[in-house]
Amino acid sequence: MQAPSDEMTPFEAVTWWFDRAAEQLRLRDDVLQLMRRPWRELQVQVPVRREDGRLQVFVGYRVQHNGARGPYKGGVRYHPKANLDEVRALAALMTWKTALAEIPFGGAKGGVQCDPGSLTVEELRQLTRRYIQQIAHLIGVNRDIAAPDLGTNAQTMAWMMDAYGQIYGHSPAIVTGKPIELGGSVGRDAAPGRGAVFCLAEWARLGGRSLEGTTAAIQGFGQVGSWTARSIQSVGCKVIAVSDWHGGVLNEAGLDIEALAEYARFSGSVAGFPEGQPVSNNALLELPCDILVPAAVESVIHVGNADRVRARFIVEAANHPVTPAADAILAERGITILPDILVNSGGVVVSYFEWAQNIQEFRWEEDRVNDELHKIMTRATHQVFERACEDKVTPREAAYALAVDRVARIIDLRGFV
Repeated sequence: MQAPSDEMTPFEAVTWWFDRAAEQLRLRDDVLQLMRRPWRELQVQVPVRREDGRLQVFVGYRVQHNGARGPYKGGVRYHPKANLDEVRALAALMTWKTALAEIPFGGAKGGVQCDPGSLTVEELRQLTRRYIQQIAHLIGVNRDIAAPDLGTNAQTMAWMMDAYGQIYGHSPAIVTGKPIELGGSVGRDAAPGRGAVFCLAEWARLGGRSLEGTTAAIQGFGQVGSWTARSIQSVGCKVIAVSDWHGGVLNEAGLDIEALAEYARFSGSVAGFPEGQPVSNNALLELPCDILVPAAVESVIHVGNADRVRARFIVEAANHPVTPAADAILAERGITILPDILVNSGGVVVSYFEWAQNIQEFRWEEDRVNDELHKIMTRATHQVFERACEDKVTPREAAYALAVDRVARIIDLRGFV
């Protein structure tokens, strides 16, 4: 195989890991070709009448990567960089996440290229409803289920559910990550961060390590990063640094996460928090700490900074935050990376619970949601740990091998080829 490069596009990077797994598994060529690229891609125009009277046309996408194991499942991203290649990459990651977690979904992703911060609430509502109208013929409760992602939230999902319902009738299971009042699941907001910590704790236990007294730096303080920061304290880890788009804060004695969250809620950022000193996003990645959690955007660890990372563990709470080329550098240095398709799957696992609750019209208690999430995340972590030890490969290589093998097996059983 060709050596990885930071010049790869996001989809090329994800495909590079798939190709390694396919080579290791010796996949038949016909199965490989079915799995290597998305099954379906849709590009749509999303016109919005701005409040100043202008008509602005945005570009939207829905990519259905693989549906062999069940309905397509994946979030919708509103971001200026939500182009077709990025959405393809995220859709592929969803295929491998759902397979690794052994939940009955395939992988999909959606996106609209826009800056949601520049749109009013009414403009965002228009954008959302028109986007759903444009893709409604591809989605469905048993076909393709959407969820929040970067730039979208529970309110966005409420608009999506209503827009779809006006065409096909009341269908709460068409989206997950909804407000609780509309059938959302308790525990969904915390699930990505909580799931990441379940993985970390299980990996440490299997390796005979204690997390008591360890230190962590977390890049990103949105839904994933903030809940990771809260949850990681429960296993004895001290959070010494946190950052977001506007900057960060460092306190080597440990940050008061609840106070920091309250400060960020009112100020809009963790930057300027008085109980610490400023630290930049880039500098946070190079801090001396035990655990580094990239929980923001993709490709933040690359060949330009991989040799300066000083953490012993990297927990990929974000989607593909480490480039393949950087991964090789970090592996050579003996740094363990818990990969995104394992660590980042807590959100889709609880989305599965929400979907199941909506279909049953029966709400679970939060203790049950958290208990079931813990079972799935620890089981997946155990399987990755065992595969990595047996095959003498990295956790990422083990995770991809497990996920790709499961999808290939279903393709064969269903007789697609």
